[in-house]
Amino acid sequence: MRSAPPQERGVTHAGAAHSPRAHIIHSAAALAAGMGVGRFVYTPILPLMNAQAGLSAGTGASLATANYAGYLAGALGGILLPRLVRSSTVLRCSLLVLGASLAAMPLTHATALWLALRSCAGVASALIFVIAVSSALDHLRDHPVHLPGWAFGGIGAGIVLSGLLVLTLRSVADWRVAWWAAAGLVVLLTVPSWNLRTAPHAVTPVPSGRERAKGRRAWFNALFVSYTLEGVGYIIAGTFLVAAIEQEAPAWIGSAAWALVGLAAVPSSALWAWLHRRWSRPGLLVAALAVQTAGVALPALLGGAAAALLSAILFGGTFVGVSTLALAAGADLRFPRSVALLTAGYSAGQIAGPLIVTPLLHHGYRGALLVAAAVVSAAAVAAGFLRISVRSGGGRLDVGDPDVQVR
Repeated sequence: MRSAPPQERGVTHAGAAHSPRAHIIHSAAALAAGMGVGRFVYTPILPLMNAQAGLSAGTGASLATANYAGYLAGALGGILLPRLVRSSTVLRCSLLVLGASLAAMPLTHATALWLALRSCAGVASALIFVIAVSSALDHLRDHPVHLPGWAFGGIGAGIVLSGLLVLTLRSVADWRVAWWAAAGLVVLLTVPSWNLRTAPHAVTPVPSGRERAKGRRAWFNALFVSYTLEGVGYIIAGTFLVAAIEQEAPAWIGSAAWALVGLAAVPSSALWAWLHRRWSRPGLLVAALAVQTAGVALPALLGGAAAALLSAILFGGTFVGVSTLALAAGADLRFPRSVALLTAGYSAGQIAGPLIVTPLLHHGYRGALLVAAAVVSAAAVAAGFLRISVRSGGGRLDVGDPDVQVR
């Protein structure tokens, strides 16, 4: 087949055989398997392992860190070897490896093996994420901007499914059955993900000759600091939120809250993308981080079911949206390799997060959530610096920048 002429490269590659809705379903299913279940099912299972498998708080944090280290390795692999991002074989192998790693967790009590399994799951999750997101951005780029957001909503859908699964099983089965059920859920989600059409080429921002280079580095540095801090703060909450809630409320509240996190995350990315029609991305980033700060701090400051459920809504409604806004702002800045650099900073932040709060876990999870809230608030301050600097510098990150294209 001939390659499209330069003037037609912006035309979608989706083709007539696949509707945007079908592609959203395939991408969302892959993200639900790779992120919502493969990565985040550990959050509601962690309290079960603490109570039934003798898992200490410190070891639980180490398992989380191993998963995030694997995720960073997988993300870097996608950056250094772009062919991985466009390979259906890599996607399918990653889905199979992910399911196998979850199913193997109950087969051992050896911490070293658990660390290895969670690392493998992290690598697989990262590759699934990079492939599915690249595919969605490529095949849906000529459609309304909220459509890729619904594909991102698969992360929330996977969290809902895994949270409800553990909530249902916790009264009739143990932690081992929860892991096996999660593996089965990944298998089910693999079916609609199997034939996801990968991106035929890398997704990069088109450079603009009118974009002034002055100030871009300072602006990007502020964005990088903000997004890295978000990686630290969000992952502390994402790992320990359920365990923290269950220390102050009935056990079922924790799993219910995690399912509510997923429900709130499903439409969040599309919602924040829609709000960009009126407000700038840096401004929305500040708002989302401020809301997330409140959501993370609530269970640590106030006990009870109401605080836990409100926290879940606020956290779930922002963490996927923050990623969408930050990566899009990086593309708007046209800073070289912005998406790759931001992803690396975010991943490194996720590795650091559990390690930072491990000394506090001997006294429960409240202190960890307060640290997470403080870090996310610092991310909001950095994003505020970006907003002020861009506006004072005459940048083009405000509402509806017509020069930004994705190709």
